[in-house]
Amino acid sequence: MDELLHCEVIGTGAPVVVLHGLFGAGRNWLTVARRLGGEYAFHLVDLRNHGRSPHAASMTYLDMAGDVRALLQRLGLHDVILVGHSMGGKAAMTLALNDPTDIASLVAVDIAPVSYPDRFADMIRAMRALDLGSIRRRADADAALADAIPEETVRAFILQNLVFSNGEAGWRANLAALEAQMPHILGPLPVAEHAHYDGPSWFIRGELSDRVTAEHLPLIERWFPHHHLVTVAGGGHWPHAEAPAAFLEAFTAALRGA
Repeated sequence: MDELLHCEVIGTGAPVVVLHGLFGAGRNWLTVARRLGGEYAFHLVDLRNHGRSPHAASMTYLDMAGDVRALLQRLGLHDVILVGHSMGGKAAMTLALNDPTDIASLVAVDIAPVSYPDRFADMIRAMRALDLGSIRRRADADAALADAIPEETVRAFILQNLVFSNGEAGWRANLAALEAQMPHILGPLPVAEHAHYDGPSWFIRGELSDRVTAEHLPLIERWFPHHHLVTVAGGGHWPHAEAPAAFLEAFTAALRGA
C-alpha cells in the first residue's frame, strides 16, 4: 500500500524521514522541518490510517515498518535519518532492528521499545460515539468531547483529525482500525530478543513525560548499544510542541551526530 502513502517534502539536503504518533500526521512536524529545511530534506510521512494516507484493517508495527521500507525504496532514499515520535518511534525502531538498510541513524522522540497501558480506549470510544451529523463546526465537536477528553491541548490535537466535506463532518483517522489494533500499537516490538541496531541512535524524552523511564533503559541499551539519551527541559510527551526551543537544540544535535 506504500505507493499511496502521503509524504510531504520540506527543504533540501540530507534526507530525514519523520513518522508521527497516534492520531497525528506528518504536518505535525512542519514547524521543525521549516526551521531546519535549509540543511535537511524532511520527508513528513502520514502513516497508514492517518492523515492523507489510505486506510487498512491491520496496524501492526511490521505493517508500518514495511510501509516505510517500501517508501524508502520508491523514493530512492539512502542513508536516511529516521525519526519517530511515540507510535512512529516504535515503528522506526521496528524497522531499524529488523532491516536497518539505508538507515544512517535513528531518533526516537519520547518513546521506548516497550508495551504501554491503554490510555486511549475512552478517548476513541468518545470519538466514535460523536454524532457527526450534528457537528457543523469544530467548536461543536470540541464542546461535545470536553467531558471525555478534558485536557484542552489533547482535545485540540485530536480534533485535527476532524474534517469537513460539503458541510459534513468526518474523521480522517480510521478509528475502527485503531481501536481494533490498539493491542498491537501499545504492545511490544515484533523483533527478536537478540536484535540490535548498530547505528547511532538518540532517545529524546520530555522531562515531564513518563514514557521513557529508568526501567526502560536496560532494553534500550541492549537493542540500541550506541544510543544517547537526552531529556528536554519543560517538555512532556510532545516536546517538539511543548518546549520547542529546548527540543530544537537537542534534535539538531542528534541530526548532526553531536
